[in-house]
Amino acid sequence: MTRRLAMQGALTAASALPLAACATAQASPAASGSIAPDNEAYWSRIAAQYDVTDEVTNLENAYWGLMARPVLEAYIRNTERVNRENSFYARRKYNADMVPIHARVAVLLGASTDEIVLTRGATEALQGLIGGYRGLKPGDAVMYADLDYDSMLPAMDTLAEHNGCSVVRLAIPEPVTHDELVAFYTNALTANPQVRLLLLTHVSHRTGLVMPIREIVAIAREHGVDCIVDAAHSWGQLDFNVDNLGADFVGFNMHKWIGAPLGIGIMYIRKGRLESIAPSISERPEGTGTIFDRIHTGTTNFAASLSVPDALDFHEMIGPANKAARFAYLRNLWVSEMRSDPRLEILTPDDPRLHAGITSIRIKGRTSLEDNLALSKTLLDDHGIFTVHRTGVAKGCCVRVTPSLYNAPQDSLKLVAALRLILQS
Repeated sequence: MTRRLAMQGALTAASALPLAACATAQASPAASGSIAPDNEAYWSRIAAQYDVTDEVTNLENAYWGLMARPVLEAYIRNTERVNRENSFYARRKYNADMVPIHARVAVLLGASTDEIVLTRGATEALQGLIGGYRGLKPGDAVMYADLDYDSMLPAMDTLAEHNGCSVVRLAIPEPVTHDELVAFYTNALTANPQVRLLLLTHVSHRTGLVMPIREIVAIAREHGVDCIVDAAHSWGQLDFNVDNLGADFVGFNMHKWIGAPLGIGIMYIRKGRLESIAPSISERPEGTGTIFDRIHTGTTNFAASLSVPDALDFHEMIGPANKAARFAYLRNLWVSEMRSDPRLEILTPDDPRLHAGITSIRIKGRTSLEDNLALSKTLLDDHGIFTVHRTGVAKGCCVRVTPSLYNAPQDSLKLVAALRLILQS
């Protein structure tokens, strides 16, 4: 029996139990109450749980998230165990150990155990959803926007080509309000009735814009359009569950904002929609009746998966709402100081519905790749602040600023001082 079949069998048995019975999350004062985002006595204790380089002030935390010390220690222990016990462990005990972990992830997402499967990241999950989508025929169209993730755009193009479909490419308005975003997608779907699949990104990796996903998904459904949602940057940075999105197909990350080791993501397919996504090309038709057959990762990083509970413990100890408020607070500290400067464009609105912690900037009129490489280089070389440039935004390149839980208010204020000096030069 393969690991895959063993895992499916174990989870089929587990799914007969109430989801709450499978959860192992520990209650904590922070998770059950509110912590002020400016309570520095508390947040400094959280920051102390991260081992961070002192070479720079790191405001580029969207690539992936640091593991807190308890998670890192668990990951080392699990790596040592897997390395020591090797296939003797992996073939005999790993699948059983993963059943309660899988169930706990489902509980936290607000999903059923048969609606999710762990992947190596949101990219792999979204590739499986896009590449496996079965709802297109010749003459249909797919739709995506400039703020969607780089590698998902060619995935949508390839899907369209393979099905004889066209592609509708959108440029998100800038600046934009919540209602304007809803109207923008309403008009785009109305003007393109041939569209049958829409890619949406909950939190853009380019600018940090938070899309009103639930509203757009509802509008798309009225037009007979399915949505695949990229939630790589939202789960753990924002406080929500999968029902808040309203979408049938979602890809999540756990190594960005949940704090798991690198190589952990989630594919979600709503119950009743499984047949809309084809099994992996590595599976044969027989026995492909579960979400596990929609992705085929091969040998996984056992230790990373086994460390997920420790990441969830730390995440829930702080509390998802408290984390979201802290990210927004650190962001607002520097944005509120720089918003009125006409020389700087801040690409993410101040409407709390439209931003989390990620926010991108550009110097007014400087939209080229070279301009924004130079800005990020100056921030690093002259001010010791690490950021990253982003391309692909219709109105021009930008520089992304992303705080994490180990950042302090003085890091945000250091950015303000640096930007003011740069703008004066």
